[in-house]
Amino acid sequence: MQPGVAAHATGTLLGRALRLLEAGPADSEVIAREVLGLATPPPPALVADRLAAALLGADPRVRRDHLGRWGLAAAVRAVSRLDETVFAVVDVETTGSRPVAGDRITEVAVIRVGPAGRVETAIETLVNPERPIPAFVTRLTRITNAMVREQPVFAEVVDDVVGALAGRVFVAHNVQFDWRFLEHEVRRTRDVRLDGPRVCTVKLARRLLPGLKNRGLDSVSRYFGIEIEARHRAGGDARATAQVLVRLLDRARDLGAETLDDLGLVDARHKAPRTAGPQWMDAIDPI
Repeated sequence: MQPGVAAHATGTLLGRALRLLEAGPADSEVIAREVLGLATPPPPALVADRLAAALLGADPRVRRDHLGRWGLAAAVRAVSRLDETVFAVVDVETTGSRPVAGDRITEVAVIRVGPAGRVETAIETLVNPERPIPAFVTRLTRITNAMVREQPVFAEVVDDVVGALAGRVFVAHNVQFDWRFLEHEVRRTRDVRLDGPRVCTVKLARRLLPGLKNRGLDSVSRYFGIEIEARHRAGGDARATAQVLVRLLDRARDLGAETLDDLGLVDARHKAPRTAGPQWMDAIDPI
């Protein structure tokens, strides 16, 4: 099993699920049948996955492996292999920069990057922020008040977002911004707290591309020959970041990295010519 994002919940159903997982990993269909009692007819796989994620995805005692099965975190291997890790690459567009001051998400995208660099869209949607979008934000993102007026509010998509993140390593270009907004919105709408490992591709680029002066998404994408299909839109930026992540992980592997923990060893083998700034492991935030 791999470490990944989780969101915390409590209750008798959760206790029943934990007892089930003591016997070993189980997939979402088993959770739906044995814990939630949805046996006849069985729910579709996607519905079962969302239900299991809503029940287990926030609990730190539970982790999801690269096959999508749920299991107890105590059974997670200490070493998380890069070729088995599934990453959730995230981008959000917002009404501003301060969620605690009332700024809200206007668009969110989660792109999964799996083994062998396989990239797929988990969720991409506009969100009604329930407040006006400032004109300067519209000029940047091209998202207007009219575009979001009939879109779902975040409370209506939160389960899908948490399900897309559950059991995956959270990745973003300037990860603190996207994590802070999603953590705030999940807490506000579901009263649960996200936790889990996070990777910042800005910091990875700083360590792996020492000759590149600007590590903004435009600059790093251009360096790798990646075209951003829709800049400053959640889907376009997340897909570009996913491709950047694939290229950066390839570079890390070339330097000998085989696991997430090995990224710390790469620092010892590949010293960038600099005297200040964050160390390599700053790219990996475990909490």
